Amino acid sequence: MPKMKTHSGAAKRFKRTGSGKLKRNKAYTSHILTKKSPKRKRNLRKSTIMDDSNVKQIERLLPYK
Repeated sequence: MPKMKTHSGAAKRFKRTGSGKLKRNKAYTSHILTKKSPKRKRNLRKSTIMDDSNVKQIERLLPYK
């Protein structure tokens, strides 16, 4: 069986934590920032752990990570 290819777009967006969970960055940070409060923009800078409903799909895209 041939090697599976890693989905390069997913590889750039998701990282594995030490415990094996998937880490992602938050959306809504690139433009239309004037109406967003400083607190909201500050919280959007933080990364977060991916919820369980999407983990299986992303793990299929990242077979070796």
